Amino acid sequence: MRLVTPGDSAPASVNKYLLPHENQVITVRRHPAILMLPVGLVLGGLIIAGVLSNTLASDAINWIWWGWLILLAWFVWQVAEWSVDYFVITNQRMLLTTGLITRKVAMMPLAKVTDMSFKRSIAGRMLGYGEFVLESAGQDQALSTVDYLPYPEQLYLEVCEMIFPNKNATADD
Repeated sequence: MRLVTPGDSAPASVNKYLLPHENQVITVRRHPAILMLPVGLVLGGLIIAGVLSNTLASDAINWIWWGWLILLAWFVWQVAEWSVDYFVITNQRMLLTTGLITRKVAMMPLAKVTDMSFKRSIAGRMLGYGEFVLESAGQDQALSTVDYLPYPEQLYLEVCEMIFPNKNATADD
């Protein structure tokens, strides 16, 4: 089962990085679990601000809540960045696009991948995400690990099939 059907197109923020002769095969947004730390900090900050506003003098209360609003703004920024981050696999390469203002595109040609594995922590198994570890011949690559990927087993099998195609398959299959 493909995660993106052949007729689908990549999001506009990703499509401009695809070459004219490339066919998009898989496009996924990173797993929302990447936002666990920001959510925890915002909720923890809210609890601390609530407790401190009941125990401190009124002059300090304004500063506490302004600090929490700054933390909330940081959280909104993290969510906005997550919403534009994509992992894209075409018939020729893998791309990881990140960043809201400063755009970073890490890429590795499929032909250069010599080994690929994925890791899943306990939290990853419970929440449904994993991390790809890519190795290639030669020097360090811009794309060596991709964390917080949804459907890691399915993605792993799809990518392995692309990197190591079945040479025994006939054209009729």
